[in-house]
Amino acid sequence: MAEKPMSPFGELAPSTPASLSDVKKNIYGRYLEEFNVGDIYVHPRQFTVDRSFAQEFATVFMDANPLYLSAEYAKAHGFADLLVHPLMVFNLALSIGVQNNSEKALANLGYYNAQFLLPVYPGDTLSSRTKILAVDDKGPEKPGIVHVRTLCLNQKNEVVLQYERKIMIYQSNGKPKGNPKPGDSSAFFPESKTPALKLPTLKFPTEMKDVTWGHTYFENFKPGQIYVHQNGRTITDEHYQWTFRVGNTHPLHYDKLYSAGISGPMGGEPVVYGGLVFGWLAGMASRDISENAIWELGFTEGYHTQPAFSGDTVTCISRILTTEDKGTEYGIPAGEVQIQFIGLKNIKANDALDKFGADLFLKENDKKKLGKEKIPEKIFEIERRLIIKKQP
Repeated sequence: MAEKPMSPFGELAPSTPASLSDVKKNIYGRYLEEFNVGDIYVHPRQFTVDRSFAQEFATVFMDANPLYLSAEYAKAHGFADLLVHPLMVFNLALSIGVQNNSEKALANLGYYNAQFLLPVYPGDTLSSRTKILAVDDKGPEKPGIVHVRTLCLNQKNEVVLQYERKIMIYQSNGKPKGNPKPGDSSAFFPESKTPALKLPTLKFPTEMKDVTWGHTYFENFKPGQIYVHQNGRTITDEHYQWTFRVGNTHPLHYDKLYSAGISGPMGGEPVVYGGLVFGWLAGMASRDISENAIWELGFTEGYHTQPAFSGDTVTCISRILTTEDKGTEYGIPAGEVQIQFIGLKNIKANDALDKFGADLFLKENDKKKLGKEKIPEKIFEIERRLIIKKQP
């Protein structure tokens, strides 16, 4: 142990003249021309997810699956401990990378090919790194699109999550740039075109069947079903704190002065970080859809079609696309269910279905070519795939 005697120190500022000749104004984030295909960014900061943080996320985001709430339930199913919620893992992985990837972004265009590959438990430490797959430069007057792949690693350098996203970013056009750490195309980046899911040997504890309700087993789902989730969730200024908690550094989500300087639908008030919106929507659906899921395989083709703001009430609807009986492929009787998941704001899900009908399930970006109007109350669309156990 190092020891050093301590003594009070005197005040110096009153007797030190202020000079404005050496003012530092650190700028973070990258403009479009600062991205190069093949660059790999090893993002600063790591997060150790302790038990209280993991359980707080699951409860604040209203998830009903006891795998994220009860260590005893999770262990009885073969896991080492309660699981860290997959959307918490996703939010941390994305947010850690914002400083390098999207702190200058105009918008996050979508999520693609997200695959959760390994359990994350309380005590695990997560980091992330990103590879630039493509840069679409549309010229100085229009924002370009940067396509990235991000890996989330645990403390053993094992990939727990792999996903892609597309980000809309302008060129600098004379604005001052920062001095980000250059990308390194040779950095460790254990991506895979055919990643493997690694789960422990799962168990089927029939004595715990009363921990969940009985209407969310694999047998309960049929293609074509539409689940209208009855509860909404009003988002308050709590979203500022949760933006910080998951490590997102984009000022669009917490700086009113920054937001006031933006014109268009994203300007005015800070926008709720989309990963949090996804978390609240998924949590509200969990009692109807995922209470008996044993794994979130991932999601694809996800878009935030409208921003959400503090004071908005979000609601959601799920449509069952396919069900596939997997027998005991995962060690216990289970099947896979693929779901189209729709998020709404400031309208009850019942009313939205009555008002818009089947148009709710059309992609918003396809509406124009179909001769249809976009739905302003629709804020999110994605497909997700779950492993759901069978009835005990």
